[in-house]
Amino acid sequence: MDEAVEGEVVATPLLSPASGTPPLITTMAECEKALQELAAGTGPFALDTERASGYRFSARAYLVQIKRTNGGLHLIDPIAFNENPEIWQRFNDLFNTDEVILHASTQDLPCLRELGISPTRLFDTELGGRIAGLPRVGLGPLVESLLGYSLAKEHSAVDWSMRPLAQDWLTYAALDVELLVELREIIASKLADAGKLEWALEEFASILAAPAPEPRKDPWRRTSGMHKIKTRKELAIIKSLWEARLEVALETDIAPGRLLNDSAIVELAVSAPLNRKTFEKALRPLGVRPKWMERYSLWQKAIMDVVEAPESSWPPVRLHSDAAPPTKIWREKFPLAYAPFTHARAAMVELSERISIPVENILQPEALRRLCWEHHGEVLTPATLSEYLIGFGARPWQCNLVADLLVAPLQEKKALVLPPAEGQESPVEPE
Repeated sequence: MDEAVEGEVVATPLLSPASGTPPLITTMAECEKALQELAAGTGPFALDTERASGYRFSARAYLVQIKRTNGGLHLIDPIAFNENPEIWQRFNDLFNTDEVILHASTQDLPCLRELGISPTRLFDTELGGRIAGLPRVGLGPLVESLLGYSLAKEHSAVDWSMRPLAQDWLTYAALDVELLVELREIIASKLADAGKLEWALEEFASILAAPAPEPRKDPWRRTSGMHKIKTRKELAIIKSLWEARLEVALETDIAPGRLLNDSAIVELAVSAPLNRKTFEKALRPLGVRPKWMERYSLWQKAIMDVVEAPESSWPPVRLHSDAAPPTKIWREKFPLAYAPFTHARAAMVELSERISIPVENILQPEALRRLCWEHHGEVLTPATLSEYLIGFGARPWQCNLVADLLVAPLQEKKALVLPPAEGQESPVEPE
């Protein structure tokens, strides 16, 4: 590491892998060689992928990076093996002889599994850093604070579906796994020293065992800017445009936002333009993009389908849900649940500070909300409370930490003053 003028240690920029940037693997012969080299190595496999988020609809991998101690660093182009997908089974068999290291694994696992790679042992350096109590857990900050090197991020948002891939892009991608094995060792050591390693291993195992998430009901309702929508007709236009956009995105593998972004959908829903002139006028404040106008007839048809449809076909303003309402309204509307929630939340914050783990990593926020919503005023045993939390996906280590802690708050009748939520100017006062 370099020394700053005032004596502070500064990070050394990591500009290329120690052995140079390897050539991109695009042939079966090159894959065979990589498999042999990796098999001759020792210890865990550092993995990463690059996707084309924001450019493509699919979340497939457009580059796979692998490194193993004494096994080399390898960059594989998955697109080159669309006709030979069986090669990934051989990589998967090799990876499952040891541990796989990923950073923020939930981002990479879906596209790895799409290839046929399903690790059986995992170490997630991002989640491990959180449980270890490290303040900044992005890959760059971790490498900088723990290993003394800085990683450039100038290519983090490029279109990895483009071919050929630029050499500086490949170098950037290779550096994401260059020090991942060393980073894993340091984080594992910190976890072990703090008595948290078994907790982390439970979390990693739960990630691998987690089922695929169920499809969202009415996903179009998550369109950004929905707070501007006031009527069922506007909702119906949102839905119609969203579904038309989805159909094109699936067909062309283009990210939906590049076809028509959410702001444009909301503006069109509010104005409901009936011709091209008013259509362009509605979008003018956003800056009318040529890409939006390429499919003007499709978007206009989606709007007209709603305008001409009977009102009875329009979606309801709100869906019935058995989920707990947002806690921001509990103080006024549901004080019997709000009082226990404030005490439970305070106990969780105190525990978080004591063991240096973020509250949301000790217990899923939804589990805490539902516990207070459904069981306020009740006397639960720690065992019963644990059973309830397990039903929300809590792990044994989490239940061991919070089961005794949350029994008393459920019986509280007077709310505490909670610290202000983000965007609030003052604390939330109790009744």
